[in-house]
Amino acid sequence: MTDYTNDEFMYITKTVMKVLDTWNLTTEQAVQVLGLSAQTKKRQLDKYRTLKAFPNDPIIIKRLSHIVGISDALRTTFPRNLNMAEKWMNTNHRRFDNKTPLSIILEEGIDGLCKVRSELDCTFAWNATA
Repeated sequence: MTDYTNDEFMYITKTVMKVLDTWNLTTEQAVQVLGLSAQTKKRQLDKYRTLKAFPNDPIIIKRLSHIVGISDALRTTFPRNLNMAEKWMNTNHRRFDNKTPLSIILEEGIDGLCKVRSELDCTFAWNATA
């Protein structure tokens, strides 16, 4: 698993939930992006915002890392307008065959997260190919 303390993992959980909220995802989309069970309900997601940390699972942790990386890259790409993150995630993009970055993530899972992050973060893309 990880070497995060409970407090650190709770902070990561809250941060990722804020990111997903800024992307304006539905409950179903958030569950899918996080790689949680399809039976996860809205009330369970709400607990992640305040009371409960995500499952300490290596696959989920990898997804969280990509989500935070995408968010950070969007913040540096659009430093003067944080609302652009949602717009960019939901705008068709020529490098994704005129699909939205969000649809790539939803269709391709962790590979989609990696593709979107690579598009935004050239250092991540370079490290991934090295």
